[in-house]
Amino acid sequence: MNPATALATVLVDELTRCGLTDVVLAPGSRSAPLALALYEQQSKVRLHVRIDERSASFMALGIAKRSGRPVAVVCTSGTAAANFHPAVVEAHESGVPLLVLTADRPPELRGTGANQTIDQLKLYGSAVRWSCEVGTPEERPGMVAYWRSLGSRAWHATQDPDPGPVHLNLSFREPLTPDGDESWCEPLGGDETGPWTKVRAATPGSVLHVPPTRRGVLVVGDGAVNVKRYVAAASMAGWPVLAEPNGNARYGDHALSSHHFLLGMPEFVERNRPEVVVTLGKPGLSRPLLSYLRRAEEHVVVTPSLSRWPDPVRSATQVAQEAEIPVVSGDDAWLKGWRTADLVARRAVDAVLDDSEEVSEPRLARDLVSAMPGGSLLLAASSMPIRDLDQTMHPRRGIRILANRGASGIDGLVSTAVGAALAHGNRAYALLGDLAFLHDQNGLIIGPQDRRPDLALVVINNAGGGIFSLLPQSAFPEPFERVFGTPHQVDLSAVAAAHGVPYARLESMDGLSKVMAGEGLRIVEARTDRAANAALHARMRDAAQDAVRASLRI
Repeated sequence: MNPATALATVLVDELTRCGLTDVVLAPGSRSAPLALALYEQQSKVRLHVRIDERSASFMALGIAKRSGRPVAVVCTSGTAAANFHPAVVEAHESGVPLLVLTADRPPELRGTGANQTIDQLKLYGSAVRWSCEVGTPEERPGMVAYWRSLGSRAWHATQDPDPGPVHLNLSFREPLTPDGDESWCEPLGGDETGPWTKVRAATPGSVLHVPPTRRGVLVVGDGAVNVKRYVAAASMAGWPVLAEPNGNARYGDHALSSHHFLLGMPEFVERNRPEVVVTLGKPGLSRPLLSYLRRAEEHVVVTPSLSRWPDPVRSATQVAQEAEIPVVSGDDAWLKGWRTADLVARRAVDAVLDDSEEVSEPRLARDLVSAMPGGSLLLAASSMPIRDLDQTMHPRRGIRILANRGASGIDGLVSTAVGAALAHGNRAYALLGDLAFLHDQNGLIIGPQDRRPDLALVVINNAGGGIFSLLPQSAFPEPFERVFGTPHQVDLSAVAAAHGVPYARLESMDGLSKVMAGEGLRIVEARTDRAANAALHARMRDAAQDAVRASLRI
């Protein structure tokens, strides 16, 4: 099956599973895959055909306005899509659920003068609840999950929390019609019982009841809400809690600290397959954790917004604004297995880190969190500092951890830390890389009449972009330093002096408590080596996994 036909077939099928009953089609060539897929589904959906796109879109508006149900409207590329705009604006202003599907030329034809090709990205501006460039379909594993998850999300985005139009822009390469070959690299079918993702809004009596099981896992990522409630419920149910540091749920007996290493072991993952995973917030620090979510048979995402839910691996089976984790009686072998492995891995990692008093990035992250007074705030930079915390931080209560992981940018982190510290009103710290610090030096400019925070900026200076030393780019040594490492020769003590900010240098790990002491805005520099840091991370991983294999005999 060619990719255009596969995408159209899967998307139309998923929308009918979600509840689509009416589609208005304006004929065209580039939209042929959608038109033919809709034709094949006429037993499930009413297909209305109109030759004028403007008329077609207003007809769809009328059906949706009267029925209160989302209606899809389909057209080819170019000015055909532009003719939908008045109806889209009306749907936006009047709160009518409209699903706008525009066919488009593939990226290589855009901006070339190719026939019937215009810029259709975000064509309707702010007049849609959500707009998505779907991407040109390719035959590779994972596409079906993406297309079905996308269809479910688009369908629900037209309705909640504020009904209105949603735009999917679909670029198709030729061939645009079926080629007689039905083969594909993965099954095209979805869940026979309904849509890929089931969505439940928080209305009276609508709380999602998670299937009762001891073999459950709670995952807590960035931006999680109602954390204490769900951690308590997971503890009562006997579930392990896999919490990223900025999820602020890494506390208590059920919280793990070494799941990054455990989930990187295929044999451990196979022995600890959950029956259900419940996710709060947006996970994304650990690739092994994301891979674990991808394998989940039942994945419940709890999110305050049903128009935009976090599901980076497209594995969510249900999405709800509220969920109830039931208490199930039985032995605690499931939880005991996780906790035992976690303790073994943590001790192995700690042994590697404690082998030397020389300053290292992962040990600094671990020890800084352990040494922070109760009630403190920590802002971690979005690249290596937050990941080092994820891999080394022991569970503890009484602190707050923040990170700008919404877009994971390097920009504005000094200013973010200053603002967070002022709002926190208590002792505050920031753990930043040198590039992140230098990127926002202007955050140190505070007028004489403005309040200054009680904030220690702990800056890891490895003379460049340390995270790249842990990525595949490091395998290309000749261009690496120039285009990835980006070394600098900035004297951080001079930067501190220029701004009148107290400065200290962390010479060894046994001096951490001394440099942490003090009040007001201050800078602590910790110098490390990028190559040594990459080697240390490899030793941590190997030590943790070897220890778990030896202990559990796997």
